[in-house]
Amino acid sequence: MPTPTWQDFADLAIKRLAASGAEYGDIRIVHSSTQSIRGEDRRIASIRDLDDVGFGIRVLAHGGWGFAASSILSLEEVPRVADLAIEIAKESASIAIEKVVLAGEPVHRDRVVTPVRIDPFTVPLKQKTELLLSTMDSLQAQPGVVRSSAELWARRDRKLFASTEGTRLEFDLLASSGECAATALYDGRFASRSFNAPPLRRGYELIEEADFVRQAPRIAREAVEKVQAPAVEAGSYDLVLDPEHLSLTMHESCGHPSELDRALGYEANYAGTSFLTTDKLGTFRYGSPHVNLVADNTEPETLAATGYDDDGVTCQKWDIVRDGLFVGYCTNREVAPKIGAARSRGSNRADSWGTVPIVRIANIGLEPGQATVEQLIADVKRGVYIEGHGSYSIDQRRYNFQFGGDAFWLIENGRRTHMLRDVIYHGITPEFWNSCDGVADRSHRRRYGFITCGKGQPGQSGWMTHAASHARFRNIRVIRGEGRS
Repeated sequence: MPTPTWQDFADLAIKRLAASGAEYGDIRIVHSSTQSIRGEDRRIASIRDLDDVGFGIRVLAHGGWGFAASSILSLEEVPRVADLAIEIAKESASIAIEKVVLAGEPVHRDRVVTPVRIDPFTVPLKQKTELLLSTMDSLQAQPGVVRSSAELWARRDRKLFASTEGTRLEFDLLASSGECAATALYDGRFASRSFNAPPLRRGYELIEEADFVRQAPRIAREAVEKVQAPAVEAGSYDLVLDPEHLSLTMHESCGHPSELDRALGYEANYAGTSFLTTDKLGTFRYGSPHVNLVADNTEPETLAATGYDDDGVTCQKWDIVRDGLFVGYCTNREVAPKIGAARSRGSNRADSWGTVPIVRIANIGLEPGQATVEQLIADVKRGVYIEGHGSYSIDQRRYNFQFGGDAFWLIENGRRTHMLRDVIYHGITPEFWNSCDGVADRSHRRRYGFITCGKGQPGQSGWMTHAASHARFRNIRVIRGEGRS
């Protein structure tokens, strides 16, 4: 007897689900391969190669969801798991307060493949480890640097999605990333500075273009300068924020609030709610007219640009904020009808075969303006220029927040002068975005990917890419941190 294929397993599951009389059902079969190599202090600390294979079956019966999964792919296991998902769905329906109704979606047949120039899984391990070792050598060649780290990461996901509606999709998705960091010691305190090749759906060419060895001396020098820099004086400052830093600010203060399931209270007992309640759609002044936030799950190379989500809905582009006005949510087929939408925005994603798809932040980008970075800085009398990610905190409604960063420079009379340390700014989300009075042009636009966005219960890690040019914010309250980073 020939070995069953993934198509055979999918056919078996769909026939079983259809025969049950369920309103809807789907199966996801996923094989994930991950490699991570980490170096610390001029040595290779870990090399990890992981393989993970399994399938999950989701069923909507009598208005209730059921889900079951298994790591055993066999002709006996698939119907067993399908029957279990059906049973769970019927039990869920029996106690459901409100029946689930799905937004419509056309039937799709497609194959999605990440185009890459260099497959990271074919690059010799020796080449990768030598790159990390050379990077760390360069970092620790700088006097004052006491620690170094460097890391490479890649993941491939092969996936089959099939539904009782007739949709059948195949995926071969790949992503890569890398980073390095230097830690300096001075006067009993530490400070770190990092450089990233942020996660994108690209191959090893992403790492080659980042050129960690070339960047390392600058990163090391700035780590030493940062640890020796004066601490910021608390007060009101104008801020000029770089794209990498803005990516996290957008993620927390716009991305999460724009998830419709959160706004509807689906996560209230675990991760919180959203101040962007449904009554604010189309009427709420989220930011100044300079603020245009666009969700774009179609942009090539970005993490959420997978062609289709885990509802089998095509990836799309839409406005979250237009001319400062809040106009759009991230939705899936379940919650879209709650706001009268005829179709999902294609934002339903699971992080593995064994987890249930949930609404996820899209690739969100701040649309470029007309200024140069120099012009943004030139019109600042007293301010701080901030690069990279640092500590952050935001309340359960995504309303009150505080953010740090990776590197800070004082701006005085239109000039970026010396580095600072221990900078933290805080504010209220709509007040902060309404203080934006300038955005740099498209030539300054950069992208930053996230692969550790936590949500759900049990918790899942979501993937998305945010993009921005530099932006300026007026009269933001800055406080001093603890003196360590």
